[in-house]
Amino acid sequence: MRPVLIQIGDFEFYSFGLMAALALIVPGLSIVRALLRRRGAAADFAYELIVAAGVGGFLGARVYYLLEHLEAVRADFLGVAFGGIGFTWYGGLIGGFAGVVVWTLVRRVPLDLVANAMAPATALGYLIGRIGCQLAGDGDYGKPSDLPWAMGYPHGTVPTPPGVKVHPTPVYEILAMALVVWILWRLATRYDKSGWWTFGWFLVLSGIERILVEFVRINPVWFAGLTQPQWVSIASVAIGSALVIVFGRRGAVLGTDT
Repeated sequence: MRPVLIQIGDFEFYSFGLMAALALIVPGLSIVRALLRRRGAAADFAYELIVAAGVGGFLGARVYYLLEHLEAVRADFLGVAFGGIGFTWYGGLIGGFAGVVVWTLVRRVPLDLVANAMAPATALGYLIGRIGCQLAGDGDYGKPSDLPWAMGYPHGTVPTPPGVKVHPTPVYEILAMALVVWILWRLATRYDKSGWWTFGWFLVLSGIERILVEFVRINPVWFAGLTQPQWVSIASVAIGSALVIVFGRRGAVLGTDT
């Protein structure tokens, strides 16, 4: 791991910050532009969506984190609210989704087209973000483990105790989301269905992935033996399943191109 990529005097350039920026830019320039063009929309609208998703995702991730840590907020509002840590995936997803929807409506672009493009793009963004978590060692790792691939994060921003090895859950998620990106790309390009159908599959697949990985992560149990991210993921799977059922009743295979 390498939390700080470059240090010159007091200036430090963090690996997580780089990955967070790439998580916005790379999917937008690669996947979103290509899928908007395939559906007959202006490919350059992807640049506007990058900004909308970035602003909305940043605010959403921050607000979600503050709501999860109300005790810390009450004790030190300024330190927690404006500190350098404190962002959550689901808050970023909700905020980024809201930002994209609002800006798409303002620009009067069909939401269906954008949803089709954002499904695999969001999955790729999540994958890149988890690379940042692995490089930073920011506490997203799992429980102690003696498996051959278990590793320690002694120099991470949230270090593991000396000599302790844990499940490298960011690596698990990187591998799982690589498969999800490929599946969603195939769905988005091969089937002439509503973009909400594709986005529904994103909610289902990403939700299942998070439910499973939480069993070896260090998040505390929230209710009925499950963590808060698992309950949010269950809601994600339920909403996604509904979208798949409702919007999957029509459409045809477009082709076999990749």
